Amino acid sequence: MKIFVGNLAPEVTDTDLENAFGEFGKVRNVKVVRDMFTQVSKGFGFVEMQSKVEGQAAIQKLNTVDIKGKKIVVNEARPERNRRGGGSRGRRY
Repeated sequence: MKIFVGNLAPEVTDTDLENAFGEFGKVRNVKVVRDMFTQVSKGFGFVEMQSKVEGQAAIQKLNTVDIKGKKIVVNEARPERNRRGGGSRGRRY
């Protein structure tokens, strides 16, 4: 289960999230999203839990918990949107 974690303090690391979510089960993957050039946190990240049951428990218990001075927002990640962008609506030029 993929989980969105928002409102992260700039100093929160992948390890911080892995430790917090690890209390609720097996963590498959953790990623704090960072600016490509400066590597400064964008204030959100994703955690992938082994099972949906573990993920739901983590969401329930960790939403609004304070990590490094900020109350995090935790919910189930939404499916990725089509990132093709543009505006040509499929037309080729």
